[in-house]
Amino acid sequence: MSFQNEIICGESVKTLKTISEGSIDLIVTDPPYGVNYRDRTGRKVKNDDDLRFVLPVFEQAFRALKQDSYCISFYGWNKADLFLKAWKDAGFRVVGHLVWTKNYASRTGVVKYHHEQAYVLAKGRPSRPKNPIADVLPWTATGNRAHPTEKAVQSLTPLIWSFSKPGELVCDPFAGSGSTCVAAALAGRNYLGIELEDKYCTHARKRLSGVERYMATKERKQAA
Repeated sequence: MSFQNEIICGESVKTLKTISEGSIDLIVTDPPYGVNYRDRTGRKVKNDDDLRFVLPVFEQAFRALKQDSYCISFYGWNKADLFLKAWKDAGFRVVGHLVWTKNYASRTGVVKYHHEQAYVLAKGRPSRPKNPIADVLPWTATGNRAHPTEKAVQSLTPLIWSFSKPGELVCDPFAGSGSTCVAAALAGRNYLGIELEDKYCTHARKRLSGVERYMATKERKQAA
C-alpha cells in the first residue's frame, strides 16, 4: 500500500510494514534519542526512555525506501554507537554527517551544547546531489512551542531540496509536530508523516492544512 500527503497516527514499525516496498524517495527524521529528555516545562518525548521501541523502525524504513535513495536521521551523540549499529544492521551505509550550529547553548553539561547533528545514510548507491549542501549549517530556533524537540522548517528545507526532487515522496516516521512534512510540501514534494501521539498528529495535520491553503492561493495568484 502507498500513502502520500498524509499524517498517520500510529506506531512507526506497524505503519511502515503496510507501505509498499521501495515506495519512499527520501526519509528525513528526528527520532527519540534514548536520553529520557525533559524540557524546561517538564514535557517528555514518547519512547525516549527506551530505544528498543525506536531503533527497529529503521529496518522497516530501509525496506520502504527506494533503492539508491537517502535517509537523513538526527541522533543523540551519547547514543551514537547504538544508532550506527541499528542503521548498518538495517542495511544503510553512512555517507555523510551534518552539523547545525546554534548561537546559544541549549544545555550545559561537561560542555555547552551549541549544535545539533544528523547522519546522511544511503540505501544502495544513490546519485550525488546536483547542489550539495555544506556539512555545517545555521540553526533556526523554534522555541519548541508545539513539541519539546521541535525542528524549524527553515533548518530542514535545505535537506529536502538537496536530496529529493519535486513530486517525490518524503517520509518522516517520527513526525512530531510535522516540520519535515511542512518543509516537503512547501518544496513541492509529497509527504508522509507517522506519529505516535494523537496531540501531535492533530497539530501536524492543522499545519499541513494551512500549507495546502497557502499553496493553493499562491497557484491562483500565479495563474492570474
